[in-house]
Amino acid sequence: AAAIADLVEEKYQIVITHSNGPQVGMIQTAFDAAAKTNPAVAPMPLPECTAMSQGYIGYDLQNALKEELLNRGLQQGVATVLTQVVVDGNDPAFQHPTKPIGAFMSKEEAEKMAREKGWHIAEDAGRGWRQVVASPKPLAVVELTTIRALAETDNVVIACGGGGIPVIATDNHHLKGAAAVIDKDLASELLAEHLDADMLIILTAVEKVAINFNKPDQKGLDDLTPAEAYKYMEENQFAKGSMLPKVQAAVKFAESKAGRTALITLLEKAKDGIEGKTGTAIHL
Repeated sequence: AAAIADLVEEKYQIVITHSNGPQVGMIQTAFDAAAKTNPAVAPMPLPECTAMSQGYIGYDLQNALKEELLNRGLQQGVATVLTQVVVDGNDPAFQHPTKPIGAFMSKEEAEKMAREKGWHIAEDAGRGWRQVVASPKPLAVVELTTIRALAETDNVVIACGGGGIPVIATDNHHLKGAAAVIDKDLASELLAEHLDADMLIILTAVEKVAINFNKPDQKGLDDLTPAEAYKYMEENQFAKGSMLPKVQAAVKFAESKAGRTALITLLEKAKDGIEGKTGTAIHL
């Protein structure tokens, strides 16, 4: 909250997105456990789990941020928008689940869940094993006009939580939830493009994007052009479950319109990053 409030004090218009990987898995697991003890409880579909996670994470974020702003004498409104994101029902991602959700497990635990529950499992960037689900490409943000209207009237908006609730649009205007989790970085990039934002800021657990990560010759990058990023991607410099989608989203945003910049840096360094003092800036 303090890091975001610093940006509000600088008079930036801010729309916040967030992840939900651990939480959406926890919610799903909780309903699965309840269904075992009470037959009247149905397992909760993944889109509903995402909606629940958006609600409770948004509740915590907006309250913490509003409190911080009031403590600084700032009167901006803060609102969470339950956000749906349209995906293609024929997206090939539905045949190849890759998106990690839920708790980390040992390989033995993960293999047991695969046998007993039919989960798809994968090792997640050296941190352990997790369930993986489909991660289709985001195509459109359903609540875009609402998010824009709130942002343009001086509200801090929390939207597209967990990449948004994935929905498939039918011919009769019905939105059908999809059993998937959209990548939060790609959904954030889409939202930033459609809001005509000047900057996409991806706040994470490292100060800069690095090549040769966790090796003796690790090197942090201050600036990155799309061409350089593509070269490093071809060299598999970025972990698929963590940094790769962040760099992909940053490059897509930087290429989307002249003058746009994407920034990847540590949460606590957001203001310093915008001022060019740290982080990795991706631009043409």
